[in-house]
Amino acid sequence: MLRGPGIGDDCRGLAVVLAVIRAMNQAKVQTAGSITFVGTVGEEGLGSLRYRVTFKGPGGHSYGAFGLSNPLHALGRAVETISQFEVPSDPKTTFNVGRVGGGTSVNAIPFESWFEMDMRSANPAALQAIDAKFHRAVDEAVKAEDARWKKNVLTVDKALVDNRPAGQTAATSPIVQAAVSVTRALGFPVTLDEGSTDSNIPMNLGIPAITIDGGGRGSGAHALDESFDQTNSFMGSQRALLLAIALAQQ
Repeated sequence: MLRGPGIGDDCRGLAVVLAVIRAMNQAKVQTAGSITFVGTVGEEGLGSLRYRVTFKGPGGHSYGAFGLSNPLHALGRAVETISQFEVPSDPKTTFNVGRVGGGTSVNAIPFESWFEMDMRSANPAALQAIDAKFHRAVDEAVKAEDARWKKNVLTVDKALVDNRPAGQTAATSPIVQAAVSVTRALGFPVTLDEGSTDSNIPMNLGIPAITIDGGGRGSGAHALDESFDQTNSFMGSQRALLLAIALAQQ
């Protein structure tokens, strides 16, 4: 068992790619087509929108300026509304407020507060729908906080920091069928699923693409106690090798 943040997502994937390259070089494998091995960062590409939302106001002393609209209170109102969002399970649609910040002192009304929001869906329409709800929640939070103190001093900036389009490769596509054939030939169960991977950008551009399991079992992705059980994980590397060769022969 290997432990450490990122060990399975996606240090393991990089190890598989390097293993395939090494095996092909050592065996002097020749293919009809070219194979290009590429490493990327920031791969989370299942249709997603990410925002950094910043609330601003005049700020002031927590006692002397009491009665001013509070940017951090507005943030709290927005996050509370977001936490109550109802989203479809099919297509799976998700949301998460992952980071918050702001303020300068416990005895000062903040002049600024911020949070970062992540929304995902495999379906573009579902993603657009939750995006619209997000914008309404933020705008209404500012109005509600100003109305609470009968002020009109708060502003908000919803900066789109990441926009990754969704995509899909048909199960009947030759690249999918090749992966299915290789998987069955090695005696592995076949499961077609959706996820947040490097494949989404090419799929959105109409380029057939898939992501395969690299073998082994991981748990706790994106957590400090992430772990990877490498038992029989070499079989995942074998599948990646055979699939790369199979695709390069087509």
